Order: sequence, then C-alpha cells, then structure tokens
Amino acid sequence: MILRLIARFLIMLFLASVIIFVLLRAVPGDPARIALGVNATDEAVAELSSRLGTDRPLLTQYAEWIGGLITGDFGISLSSQQDITPLVLDRGAVSLILAGTSMVLSLAIAVPLGIYLARKAGTPQAAVVSAGTQLGIAVPSFLVGILLVAVFSVRLGWLPANGWVPPNENFGGFLARLVLPVIALSLVQAAILTRYVRSAILEELNKDYVRTARATGSSQSEVLYKHALKNAALPVLTVTGVQLTSLIVGAVVIERVFVIPGLGSMLLDAVSNRDLTTVQTVMMLLVVFTLVVNFVVDLLYRLIDPRIKVAA
Repeated sequence: MILRLIARFLIMLFLASVIIFVLLRAVPGDPARIALGVNATDEAVAELSSRLGTDRPLLTQYAEWIGGLITGDFGISLSSQQDITPLVLDRGAVSLILAGTSMVLSLAIAVPLGIYLARKAGTPQAAVVSAGTQLGIAVPSFLVGILLVAVFSVRLGWLPANGWVPPNENFGGFLARLVLPVIALSLVQAAILTRYVRSAILEELNKDYVRTARATGSSQSEVLYKHALKNAALPVLTVTGVQLTSLIVGAVVIERVFVIPGLGSMLLDAVSNRDLTTVQTVMMLLVVFTLVVNFVVDLLYRLIDPRIKVAA
C-alpha cells in the first residue's frame, strides 16, 4: 500500500537524520574553536558558539536543524560563517544535472544493447560486445575521464578540459563542458546496466511461458517485446535506482577531474575543513535523494507488476 511506503520512507528518514546528527556530534573537538583556529580567545569561541547554536542542548540543536531543513534554511557554515542554503541548492542542481543526464544516456545505450546481446546470445558478435561491457565495468570512470580529456581537449582541442557554466548564463558553454564528464560516467554505468538487461531478458526467455508462447506460433520478437521485456524490467529497475543514487555520491571523483562544483566536491571540502553544519546538511540531502529514488522505484514496481500490490 502507498501509505505503508510513505510510513517506511518517513521512518527511514528520521532514523537517518538521528544517525547523522549523533555520529557527527561524536567527533572530538569544539566546532567553534576549530572554525576560529587554535589561537582564538575563549570569548570569541563562546560568541561564535552562541551565534551558531552549538552551545545549546543536543535535542534543541537537532530540532533546529530538522526545522531548518524542512523550511529550506540549511544553516550557517562553520568555516565561512555564511548561509550555505544558496550554495547547497546550486551545487545540488549541478549534481542532479550531471547524474540525471548520465543515467538517461546510460539507459539509452544499455537497453537496446542488452536486448541485442540477449537475442544474439552464443554468437561471436555478442561475445565481442559482451567482452567490451566487461572491460567497461573494470575501467573506473575517472580514468575514462582523464583519457577523454587527453584526447578531445588536449590533443584535438574540441571540448573544454574542465570547468562549469550554468545553462542560464551560456547554454553553449554549458553543453560543451557537460559532454566529457557525462560520457565518462555513462560509459561505465551503461556497461553495468547492459549486463543486467541481458541477464534479465535471458532469464525471462528461458521460462515456461515463453516456450508456451513460442509453441503457439508467436515469433521471438513478439514474445520479447510483449512479454519478456515487461517482466525483465523489474530487476533492471532495481539496479537503475541503485546506480542513480551511486552516481550522485560517486560522481565526486569526476567532479574533481573536471573541476565541477557539485555536492560531492562540496562534501569533501566541508570534511577537510571540519565544517560540521555543511557536512551534516549535505549528507542528509544525499540520504533524502536516495530514499526518494527508492520510494519511486517501489511505486514503479506496482505499476509494472500489479501482483506486487497483493503481496504487499
């Protein structure tokens, strides 16, 4: 039921927020003193702690933090002592564009390629393509990114090597700087998804209902596109959800390679600066994104296969 999914989503959200809050508070050291430096006076530390609220009871700090997240007030950075809300929103938009575009391109490659491998299973052509997907899985995305920069930016000079331009400022420059990091992420993700699409379709093609349909005169294409693809979509959908969430977090290396100001690089900078407010906010937003993706995947399950409603 939808209500059960919503209740589970809210419970997981609450537990994740508590875990993040408690674990970060367990880190030794006074956040205000760390932000001001070892030479700061006790009066300056006390003033900053009072202004940031780090001297208040933990329950009060937690309630204020959650209240701020709900209302869109993400707090003040301990390192820069500025409001991080606009920065988090800008960085989040960058990461969503990068991950979303990469996932769309990955699926556009993986679905037809996986279908092709399933239909041509056992042929030399399929063996060559399958070996290529295994190589794609083995090669890390940051290495692909470095090779792309070396070829298309340094050697050929076709595309910028790094940087980021918002689409509302210069759409052409935005697209030019989006191409290489998206390809670097998509090639690895497409290789992974292609293997899952192929395996899911082959598993369906070996089931009894497919043999029955073939025995009644249906062609392989009719069985594949009318029956097998729909049933194979469930495991592929699961993997797609997992890969989408991993893209947001895992894209931090690509963000570093291409100097892209996303959430991942923001989190790394905050950790190195021991910026408690920024770290807990970015981590919580990543958790929210992950849970939302899982929630949507569960809903799509019920749309693809109504039998899941009965089982739930």
